[in-house]
Amino acid sequence: MDESLDAELVEGIQGESEIRSVPIGAALHGERVDRALAELVPEFSRSYLQQLLGQGLVALNGKPISKPAFKVKAGDVVALEMRPTLQSQAFRPEQIPIDVVYEDEHLLVVNKPAGLVVHPAPGNWSGTLLNALLGRDARAALVPRAGIVHRLDKDTSGLMVVARDRSTMDALVSMIAAREVSRKYLALAHKPWTGPAVRTVAAPIGRDPRNRLRMAVVDLAVHAGKAARTDIRLLESADSGCWVECTLHTGRTHQIRVHMAFIGHPLVADALYGGSLVGEMGRQALHAYRLAFQHPVSGQQLVLHAPLPADMREVMADWGLSYNPPTGS
Repeated sequence: MDESLDAELVEGIQGESEIRSVPIGAALHGERVDRALAELVPEFSRSYLQQLLGQGLVALNGKPISKPAFKVKAGDVVALEMRPTLQSQAFRPEQIPIDVVYEDEHLLVVNKPAGLVVHPAPGNWSGTLLNALLGRDARAALVPRAGIVHRLDKDTSGLMVVARDRSTMDALVSMIAAREVSRKYLALAHKPWTGPAVRTVAAPIGRDPRNRLRMAVVDLAVHAGKAARTDIRLLESADSGCWVECTLHTGRTHQIRVHMAFIGHPLVADALYGGSLVGEMGRQALHAYRLAFQHPVSGQQLVLHAPLPADMREVMADWGLSYNPPTGS
């Protein structure tokens, strides 16, 4: 979410204020008040909560408090006057159908269609996966971000894991950070493949210094960025392009799109990174088809697959490629 918009929204959105009192539990003892509030009132960003502090709209045990770094103690009660913003109003349940491929009491895995935004944000304050999750299960409102622990770009389709309780969410976040969740993608890219059939691209990614709307492979000695690694395996090549499997080892913004363009194979229809439209393919030809991880509660090894969407199948047929699930998957 674009937290830079919060100040404007605080003043510009009409509606009644809400006074909310939240007790500080033992788990947040000694924590900064802004961080504690971000945990206890997840529908507001930390930036917005800091603005409430600065405006004198937060009280600790009945006394106004203004410093975000103030440390709270177990047993304290924080009261805050919350004013409606587009951001907070976005956290509302909506009846949006979602394809659930696995579910138990702790987590679920969804097959996100292309075109569905994951989180509410400027320009997409409703109709998101988060809204769908809230509409599907009232328990989702008790978990930060409705349990979403990773994301896919709006126009990327495929599998996402979602937590249904806080402890499972914390475990999944730790597993993703430790690279214990395997994520594989199928992609259609321009130009026939050349070189080895398996290639590792280890190239740091940061904001493109020439176009702030894009990401790019950057020199960390000159520009800010983070290490990124993608393993790319050729599945089949044709005169018009190639079909590849990509395995993520890190989770940088637009990582596969950036790395594929970097090696001279931009994804079909990915105009931001040099791709061109092919037939009816109107979005980047990228699909998260496989998700594998050890269940954080039961210990069961889960390996889940999502079928290739029709738009990608049509391009493959036009190029004379035949779809078969990658071997060893």
